[in-house]
Amino acid sequence: MAPVLLILLAILLLFVIVLLAKTVRIIPQARAGVVERFGKYKETLPAGLNIVVPFIDKVRYLIDLREQVVSFPPQPVITEDNLVVSIDTVIYFQVTDPVAATYEIANYITAVEQLTMTTLRNIVGGMDLEETLTSRDEINTRLRGVLDEATGKWGIRVNRVELKGIDPPPSIKDSMEKQMRADRDKRAAILTAEGQRQSAILTAEGQKQSAILTAEGARESQILRAQADREASILRAQGEGQAIQTVFQAIHDGQPDQSLLAYQYLQMLPKIAEGDANKVWIVPSEIGKALEGLGSTMTSLQGIPQDVAGPRKRVDMGSSEALVPRSSDELLKETNAAVEAAIAEAESAANPGRGRQAAEPPATTDPSVDPGEVPPAQ
Repeated sequence: MAPVLLILLAILLLFVIVLLAKTVRIIPQARAGVVERFGKYKETLPAGLNIVVPFIDKVRYLIDLREQVVSFPPQPVITEDNLVVSIDTVIYFQVTDPVAATYEIANYITAVEQLTMTTLRNIVGGMDLEETLTSRDEINTRLRGVLDEATGKWGIRVNRVELKGIDPPPSIKDSMEKQMRADRDKRAAILTAEGQRQSAILTAEGQKQSAILTAEGARESQILRAQADREASILRAQGEGQAIQTVFQAIHDGQPDQSLLAYQYLQMLPKIAEGDANKVWIVPSEIGKALEGLGSTMTSLQGIPQDVAGPRKRVDMGSSEALVPRSSDELLKETNAAVEAAIAEAESAANPGRGRQAAEPPATTDPSVDPGEVPPAQ
């Protein structure tokens, strides 16, 4: 009896354990359990410890409520310009309704994948290759809108859709690389030309500024030089004026007579004749009066008495000589003779070889002329 009782107790204990296992269900966090009773949906078990009717209620599905990431393999897609490109996508979605995700769709992951590919073909089919390569954001936005609208009744929310890669055919890729290389060469040439242009412009601007500054400096220098010359001329003129006033005042204070002026006059004659280029020079008519004053002055200095009647000449009267006054013609002849002598002296000072011939008075055969007299210059 005892062994049978022990077997019954063991069976009862095992049944209790199985019953407890069927009654108590623990649901992990971020998951939901779909309970069916006799094959019909009864309830959704939340995360934690749950009690169900054993052998009647059954947790049919355990749905993951976390956001899921599904990457689909590359799929061929034809663009509007009849080029085949391979596009692989990544979808981020989340189950919001476990009941709908369980009973509205058999396999929501496969459904999302197929819906993504068909929608992607529709979107890319209306774009050419260049637009497809440059419009990823637009494709992502449109694809997400279509998927979110279609999967809403499945209890799924599509959060993001990303295109991992768009691969054109190898021939198109080679052509694109050549085009890209040509564009880069073109941009490089343009940038080089722009740099040379800017360099030339800056160089020209610098030369222009340099020329302007040089011209301004030269102008300022000329202005300063002109001002300096003007001030120097003014100071020179003032000095000459003061010198003339000083000389004039000294002459006026010395009270010079005619003899001093005549002497100074004769001293300037040799200087007039200096130089090889002086072939002809003019004797002023006032030199006669100067010589007359000089002669009278020298006579008075030598102690020779002067006749108040004027200069006289000796005239042979046969057995005796008489002093008679000289006429103006005779005085003019004597003056011309003195001038000729002064000219000869000046020429001899300028040309020593010709001085002796110029110093000798010209010979005359006129018996009426006194040998002591000099004929007038012709």
